[in-house]
Amino acid sequence: MAEYLQVLTSAGSEEEAERISVALIERRLAACVQILGPVSSRYRWQGEIERAREWLCLAKTEAGRYDDLEAAIREVHSYEEPEIVATPIVAGSASYLEWLGRSVE
Repeated sequence: MAEYLQVLTSAGSEEEAERISVALIERRLAACVQILGPVSSRYRWQGEIERAREWLCLAKTEAGRYDDLEAAIREVHSYEEPEIVATPIVAGSASYLEWLGRSVE
């Protein structure tokens, strides 16, 4: 697993995205959470094609914090099955990555 990750989750409202971001930052599970939106999402859920207006949260963290970060998202999230996807950060500014690591200690 990579040393650093960007973890994406989507939320059904801007307020929920804010709650998620605050929980992750306050618990030092993420150094930064960017909120993008609204975005239009289409997906299959329980046999039906759905459409939703959502906000994306992009959280930057250390790989070792992933399990706790996922648990925190699930605790705060309103969705029955929230999207939680981690992507390794394979390169980045050394000073930014140092800050990221210090921010989640």
